[in-house]
Amino acid sequence: MFKHILLPIDGSELSSKAFPAAIEFARTTGAKLTPYMCLEEYPFLMSSDAGHEKKSVFEHRIEAAAREELAKVEAAAALAGVPCMGATSTAAAPYRGIIGMAKELGCDVIFMASHGRRGISGLLLGSETQKVLTHSDIPVVVFR
Repeated sequence: MFKHILLPIDGSELSSKAFPAAIEFARTTGAKLTPYMCLEEYPFLMSSDAGHEKKSVFEHRIEAAAREELAKVEAAAALAGVPCMGATSTAAAPYRGIIGMAKELGCDVIFMASHGRRGISGLLLGSETQKVLTHSDIPVVVFR
């Protein structure tokens, strides 16, 4: 059925609940699992004042935090016997990073937690899950 699953995670509580389900989904389908975190772009102008964190320090810090989250999924997947290797990239919008990484790695499905917003904010902003559903030509499984 599926051979390679991309699992976007963000360290949230819902994301933490979704990854065991993704591991089980990968195990039962015999698929490889790639947990993925989209890293935030450097939020400061290079020419702005020097009172903020340097770009190299910022990048190292967020990469280390992402690797820590990815390691949790990799460890749980190893216990379940699921092939798993985490990935990161930087993108202006997380949904673009998710779709881009899925294409780059040749994933045939994206397994995501629902981060649905309710009410007017959901209509105006939408969630990253909704944006992936809207823009991806790769199938998306939404965990709720």
